[in-house]
Amino acid sequence: MVTLQGMVPLDARRFQVDFQCGCSVHPRPDIAIHFNPRFHTTKPHVICNTLYLERWQAEARWPRLGLQRGASFLILFLFGNEEMKVSVNGQHFLQYRYRLPLSRVDTLGIFGDILVEAVGFLNISPFAEGSIEYPVGYPFLLKSPSLEVPCSRALPKGLWPGQVIVLRGLVLPEPKDVTLSLRDEAAHVPVTLRASFADRTLAWIAPWGCKKLISAPFLFYPRRFFEVLLLCQEGGLKLALNGQGLGATSVHQQVLEQLRELRISGSVQLYCVHC
Repeated sequence: MVTLQGMVPLDARRFQVDFQCGCSVHPRPDIAIHFNPRFHTTKPHVICNTLYLERWQAEARWPRLGLQRGASFLILFLFGNEEMKVSVNGQHFLQYRYRLPLSRVDTLGIFGDILVEAVGFLNISPFAEGSIEYPVGYPFLLKSPSLEVPCSRALPKGLWPGQVIVLRGLVLPEPKDVTLSLRDEAAHVPVTLRASFADRTLAWIAPWGCKKLISAPFLFYPRRFFEVLLLCQEGGLKLALNGQGLGATSVHQQVLEQLRELRISGSVQLYCVHC
């Protein structure tokens, strides 16, 4: 999934998002998917097409436009086995079947009348098995005071089966560690997840200090985007990092229900925290 967050200028005529097979200027590279909203016509619309050997194929046109001049937007491009689906501001908008192999795409091009705030390349949640729905694309909050680290979020009703905690952000240039902790009303910390850059380990830390290493590749890198998902289930929490499931830790359901605070600290800049 690729997320595009931004704003359409008041005087916008058109913009395009191209999923390209290369980045050369001459000759022009093939474009597997060309997404082109047009605002300047009598009836605003969207064109999708494919450029092959510098020749455009047959246009696919959608007569309605889910974007407005002067308005912010969040577009999700969801890539399936045979087609791409697009949602705008949480609503399904269109789907477009591939005409060139998706494996050839290696460049994202954004051109025209658009103010880009954020672009995210996200993996599908490994917890959503068999789902055909769009993943939840929470907006990135850039330079938000509410996301300054250390960052805290209330859990007024604790954690219940099916609830997912989502963290997205950027690792700082010279990181030391990242800590995610879950606390109850008495400030006890029954659940702690810590990434240590010194020895490149990821571990669950028990309340009495015992460390349980997670046997998986270390997927945090300086100046790289990261995504942490915690899925609450009966008797524990399942962890995924950058779309890869990394197992679970056991926590009694009663303890999960009594949790009241999520706290994140360490060498990261946060863009999204959702509980």
